[in-house]
Parts: sequence; structure tokens; C-alpha cells
Amino acid sequence: MFLRSLKKGEKFMGKNDLGIDLGTANFIVYQKGKGIVLYQPSVVAISKKTGKIIAIGDEAKEMLGKTPEDIVIAVRPMKDGVIADYTIISEVLRIFIKKVTKGFLFKPNMVIGIPAKTTTVEKRAVFDAALNAGAKKIYVVSEPLAAAIGAGIDVTKPSGNMIIDIGGGTTDIAVISLGGVVVGDSIKIAGDAMDDIIVKSVRKLFGLIIGESTAEEIKIKIGKAHPDVEDKEMEIKGRDAVTGLPRVDKITSQHVYEMLRPTIENLVSKIKIVLEKTPPELSADIMEKGIVLTGGGSLLRGIDMAIKDEIGVQCKVSDDPMTCVARGTGILLDEEDLLELVASTYE
Repeated sequence: MFLRSLKKGEKFMGKNDLGIDLGTANFIVYQKGKGIVLYQPSVVAISKKTGKIIAIGDEAKEMLGKTPEDIVIAVRPMKDGVIADYTIISEVLRIFIKKVTKGFLFKPNMVIGIPAKTTTVEKRAVFDAALNAGAKKIYVVSEPLAAAIGAGIDVTKPSGNMIIDIGGGTTDIAVISLGGVVVGDSIKIAGDAMDDIIVKSVRKLFGLIIGESTAEEIKIKIGKAHPDVEDKEMEIKGRDAVTGLPRVDKITSQHVYEMLRPTIENLVSKIKIVLEKTPPELSADIMEKGIVLTGGGSLLRGIDMAIKDEIGVQCKVSDDPMTCVARGTGILLDEEDLLELVASTYE
């Protein structure tokens, strides 16, 4: 089997066809003609006794860190934007298909978003998982391309567009023109890394042990990436690192800003490297149009301001940035010529 592009005139249609964003943080599924039909955290709960999935998404996430050892385990089957557990992802996709087809024997086509620097082996793992789940045909598209399409950018024109898709496991930085990524990078500086830094920093600064769910809540509710953004505070609950007893403390946006500043600086340096490799003609387009941010990480308050200040280019967060990749795959289900230009598959 080999990677190929969709052939000219090859038909790709069906009311049950799916566009899927298999994110490290969220599973988002787009059904042709219906829009987004599933939006759940990328967490799966599995029975230790039977090995079967007993919960997906919100229900499974509620079990993280709380499950009895002899009953269930809650896991994240996607890590750093790639499949960490092939068997589980295959079963998750099977559940998606069953939900959409309502149990009827129908094999849908799938368009699946993958990180920009996914290897051939990793692409094949996605393909095999979807095929084993019961998909008819599987097409893979680079996530920054899908995100750009979902954000309303015309990727087919001979004009430069820069998109930064900040997900849970990876951040894709890409300069797009004529339906492809001209210059790009996929880095592991994203939402999960920020959560991990908050967990470690809270323990160091407050002597308080918190979980990743609390760290994510801190980031979403009061986090900021720029000093000029409004300061907020929130109460955090955890375990005292010395006594081991439950304790409550307060944390402010300024605390979170200081915690995340080295990470944001690292991210900006990676963006600069991509821009330095960008052809001058496309650089001029980016200066004129600005940079578009997508993905859940773009919702960190002031991250657009932080990037603009350091790079000197206007920065805009897209509408509903968390669903851009899924919406992009959904658009590709409807536009076969565009699918032909940007997607690849195996056969």
C-alpha cells in the first residue's frame, strides 16, 4: 500500500460520511449534512475485567484519578497528536460509526485531520485504525490545512496564509499556499504542556499538589499570556505537599502568566523560525493579512497579543477555534475538488 492523492473525478459522497479531529484533548466528529455531532474529551474508560470500553468523553474524564484499581482505568489514547493506543482508537472509531449509522451495515468514508509532521508510519496507523473500525475509504489531511479551511481561508490561491493551530498535544505552525503547506513545523508546546507546567509550578510556589484537570481549569478561567490582560483570581483545592492533607489556596492570573511565560517565549521562537524559512513573497502576504490562530490553546487570554508584540505581525483568533479542524474536514466532505487538492489516502 502507498500514499496517494484522490484521483480526478473520483466520487466521495454519502450522507453518513465523517470528518474527524482525533485530538489529544478532544474527539470532534463532523457528519456530512449535519455538522458537528460529537464533541467530547479524548478520554476512554476501560474495564480491567473485560478489556472493553465502558465510557468515552466527559463520563470517562470524570473518572481520571478516581477509578478503583480493580474495576476501570481511564486513559488518553492520543498522545502528542498521534495514536498512543491503536486498539482503543480503532474501537473508538467503531463507536463513532455505529452512532452515525445507527447500527445499519453501512461503511462511511472518513476525512481525518493529522498533525503537520506526522510520519508515514503514524499516518498508516490512523488509516489502519479507521479501516479496522469499518470505514470504507479514509483520507488524511494535514491539521493546519484543515484548520485553515475551517477558519474560512481560501487555501487554493497562490497567496501566503499563516496558521498556528494550538492543540492539546501539539502546535502546528504552517505557511499555506496553493493547497499545501509550504513551510511548517509541529511542536510539542501546546495545551497539555501548559497544564503540566501549572501542576509543577503550583507545587513549587504554593506547596500544593493538584491534578491535570485543576491545572486545565486554572489555565482556562484565569490564565493569561500577556501582562496587559485583566488579572483574575480563583480558589484552588489540592493536597498539601508536606502534610498530605486537603488544603485550599488562591492563585492569580499574574501567577499563571509568570508560570507560562517561558513556554510562550519558546512557542514564539518556533514561530520565528518558520517565518525565517518562508519565501519573501509569502512573507509579504502574511504581513498584509496577519496570522490566524486556531485550536483550544488559542483561547489562552492574550496569546494573540503576545505573538504580535514579539513578531510584529497582526494576530487574530479564529471564530470557534476549537472546532476549526473538524469543520475543515466537514467542508472537504462537501467539496470534492478541494479534497482532491489537499487530501491523501492509502490503497
